[in-house]
Amino acid sequence: MQYHVNGELVDRANATVPVDDRGFQYGDGAFETMRAYGGTLFALDEHLDRLDRSCDALGLAHGLSRRDLATRVHETLAANDLTDAYAKLSITRGSQPGTVTPRTDVEPTVVVYVKPLPRGGLDGERAWDAPAVLQTAKTRKPPANALPPGAKTHNYLNSILARDELVGDADEALLRDQSGAVAEGATSNVFWVDDDGLHTPAADRDLLPGITRAYVLDLARNQAGVPVNTGEYDLAAVREADECFLTNSTWELRPVRAVDGIDLEVGPVTQLLTRLFDRLVEHRHYGGVNSEPEGDADGSEARSTGTDGFDAEDT
Repeated sequence: MQYHVNGELVDRANATVPVDDRGFQYGDGAFETMRAYGGTLFALDEHLDRLDRSCDALGLAHGLSRRDLATRVHETLAANDLTDAYAKLSITRGSQPGTVTPRTDVEPTVVVYVKPLPRGGLDGERAWDAPAVLQTAKTRKPPANALPPGAKTHNYLNSILARDELVGDADEALLRDQSGAVAEGATSNVFWVDDDGLHTPAADRDLLPGITRAYVLDLARNQAGVPVNTGEYDLAAVREADECFLTNSTWELRPVRAVDGIDLEVGPVTQLLTRLFDRLVEHRHYGGVNSEPEGDADGSEARSTGTDGFDAEDT
């Protein structure tokens, strides 16, 4: 394997960053996890937009163009002869030893890391082995005035602590915010279905609104004809649901078979939205479908009736 480190393709054994890099010392960096299908990156513009927002939230003025960053990702995929893959683009504030206080002059560290994933689309295979088992964690999401929830940073200790609580066959943690309302999975956004339609916590809650989340909301609204509800929800809403699934860039849509020991079926809404997402990927990246589902997946909340190996970091 070869990775991209500060503008150069480097063999895996030599792909290193300095020990005084602030990404290592303090988690002072931002990243995006993307998925390549058929040699092109899904939702590249949306991922780069969010990377811009994350860096702005950190005050990390890296000075690199979007074209430069995208080129580095594509070069890394090509160097490893990967067309269907996981790609992680990281930017840290670089080496600034001696103090927690960041300097205004930044020489960023930029790393692209890739791994193969199965083909996506209608003929693809899932990146997950089985439906998820979801368990509510005692660990809570930090409030927005402590850590910006919409910034995708190198600091994943909150999710690590939540995952460390898991027992039995549970493999994803469900986190709540400081008020006790449902927020998200440790590395995923959470959706569920009941008689009122599809539900997910609103984007303005203390959570990271994922790129895949936005596409699922758009597909539900414009293609599936499923009522979409966002807002503030307590745990009972998820535990009493008819269906539940998780989303992130690697998993796409991953059904949930149990929530806190309560068994669930992989229901018709989950199956329909999965087929629509597969169709979208097939059209965009493999040319196997003549028409693409309508909608722009701009992250809007649709119609709200509320009050409004490859899994870490993939939301």
